[in-house]
Amino acid sequence: MGIQSIQIQNFKSIKDSGIVNFKQFNVLIGANGVGKSNFISFFKFLNKLYEQELQLYMAQNGRADNFLFFGRKHSSFLKGNITFDNDWHNGYEFHLVPEQTGNLIFSDEYSHYRHPHLNRVSISKSSGSIESYLKSDNGWRNNHLRKEFKNLKIFHFHDTSFNSRIKQPCNTQDYASLQEDGGNLAAFLYRLQESSPSNFRMIERIVQSIAPFFDAFYLQPDEINPQQIFLRWREKGFEQLFTAHNLSDGTLRMICLATLLLQPNPPATIIIDEPELGLHPFAITKLAGLMLSVPDSTQIIISTQSVNLVNEFNANDIIVVQRGENHETIFNRQSEKNLLDWLKDYSIGELWEKNVIGGRPR
Repeated sequence: MGIQSIQIQNFKSIKDSGIVNFKQFNVLIGANGVGKSNFISFFKFLNKLYEQELQLYMAQNGRADNFLFFGRKHSSFLKGNITFDNDWHNGYEFHLVPEQTGNLIFSDEYSHYRHPHLNRVSISKSSGSIESYLKSDNGWRNNHLRKEFKNLKIFHFHDTSFNSRIKQPCNTQDYASLQEDGGNLAAFLYRLQESSPSNFRMIERIVQSIAPFFDAFYLQPDEINPQQIFLRWREKGFEQLFTAHNLSDGTLRMICLATLLLQPNPPATIIIDEPELGLHPFAITKLAGLMLSVPDSTQIIISTQSVNLVNEFNANDIIVVQRGENHETIFNRQSEKNLLDWLKDYSIGELWEKNVIGGRPR
């Protein structure tokens, strides 16, 4: 099931995360600007590193000074160590250092299992590599790691503007997996309609429950251009077909979230930054129910500002994110056992609002 633990050093506001252990549900809460999104964005960084697109990603996002903890003047390296929750606890560790042009290059790169320091195998062919060798190294353990890294996707359905990909037609054949921004939503739903009708009907029922005017999807290849498909739907009592442009932002995001969580084989790890954005409180409760009903083999990692969403989870699922005295991001997983007396009278969300568990502006 997904990720077992992670440690991050000198990445943006994270000086040293310590070893952050993961459970099936992992809900990051905290005030604005404390580093929740930085933590989530580290998975994007890992994905670009694995895809051998690190230098391009850095060039587009401010180079080393924008990624290192308070820049090169304060941080001489960036390190990460991730261990996956599988039979061998396979893991990956990298060590990057800045060079004169402002890029980050590899000093070391390792794969490991069981114990990250006793069973490490070097991946980097030579110190000074500009891209990772993980994707191209055919070592036995790296073959397993590649399967894990392919699952590390950050889903963000925030862009619902007029020209967003989610509102445009997509290729009818682009249905292998739901894209991170929902750009192939129509094709993916069409696949579920044809091959997993029970899951498709559950998605429709969820949409109907939060948008009473919604009747059903109408998903067929375009009559003029069969290589394209639009996200079309009907309103109750009318035969006219509407498109994604006629859905509210909240409804469209909920369709994406329901599709992601109710597909027959969801990803091993689902990472979402502020999934509650634009949702009605009732829809947030529905969303929490969908998250909590995912198979045991699926792991959820989210950051949120919603007390309503936090209230649906167990105290053990909550990770409070705060800034320390030296402006570094600190992570503190909560314990139901330690909060037992408080939880007799208050919900975990109320304890957050009262600043009992921290995570509020100072």
